[in-house]
Amino acid sequence: MKLGLNLGYWQRNADDATDAVLAAERLGYDSVWTAEAYGSDAFTPLAWYGARTSRIKLGTSVVQLSARTPVATAMTAMTLDHLTGGRLLLGVGASGPQVVEGWYGRPFAKPLARTREYVDIMRQVWRREAPVTSDGPHYPLPLPGELGKPLKLITHPLRPDIPVYLGAEGPKNVALAAEIGQGWLPLFAFPSKIEEMYGAALADRGPDFEIAAMVMVVISDDVRSALDGVKMMLTLYIGGMGAKHRNFHADIIGRMGYAEAAEHIQALYLAGRRDEAFKAIPDELADGISLVGPPGRIKERLELWHKSPVTSLLVMGPRDEDSLRTVRDLVLS
Repeated sequence: MKLGLNLGYWQRNADDATDAVLAAERLGYDSVWTAEAYGSDAFTPLAWYGARTSRIKLGTSVVQLSARTPVATAMTAMTLDHLTGGRLLLGVGASGPQVVEGWYGRPFAKPLARTREYVDIMRQVWRREAPVTSDGPHYPLPLPGELGKPLKLITHPLRPDIPVYLGAEGPKNVALAAEIGQGWLPLFAFPSKIEEMYGAALADRGPDFEIAAMVMVVISDDVRSALDGVKMMLTLYIGGMGAKHRNFHADIIGRMGYAEAAEHIQALYLAGRRDEAFKAIPDELADGISLVGPPGRIKERLELWHKSPVTSLLVMGPRDEDSLRTVRDLVLS
């Protein structure tokens, strides 16, 4: 199993994680990942860390489709990949209607079709086999009319096949990742339930297909406090990260077997009763998607991940070198 460090969103100058990234590289971590929602972008911090490292792979988890046109994402990815010696892992995702329509002012409809079209255009850009064209309804190129013409990328990419990972939660989107992507980035993964939930969707994945699961890690002798930290995160995602009638995070928790709990948590959160929503998160759920407690307990829980189809653990939480070393030793030993 490979090991990555997921830094999440960059928030402020004090959130410069260069020391953690350098430590992760020294310790043999395979990758480091950044994210975006409606604050910092994913590419800028990744370029910052890429300029200070030489080996560790650089992943976006994830770049939102509606934030940029396909060719804009392809250009940025090509540039960053070139400057860092071919280390980019490009994670992309449709996000959700709350962000897509509320922040970017773009329609959310048909996310799977948009994703397929988006990825196809990016690959056309990188391959430079011909001027880029697309007759799809979402990103027509060139725009119908008399002024536009098909164009070819001026710069030759370092790699014409930059790996594309999809951030996906629904079974159809996961199946799309297995069909057109080099990897899948699950936000919440319950290792013992992945096959049950997504076995059919992943059936046609290739032998080198990566499943890079994000997992919150808290090394602590106080298991109760560590679990509460995971529950705080789940409270926000289940309760508030999505529209009332379309919250993909709540949906995935439902597919894990906690549908009634997810509905109750969201209702409490949206009613302003956030303390009650937090208390309604089942401990079993928080424990199942995370790795918390003293090292011995985490080692024991890791067995479930090693038995799952996950190929990379992208750990969220540890930043100091001692903790990163402990995680490294637990995961890779």
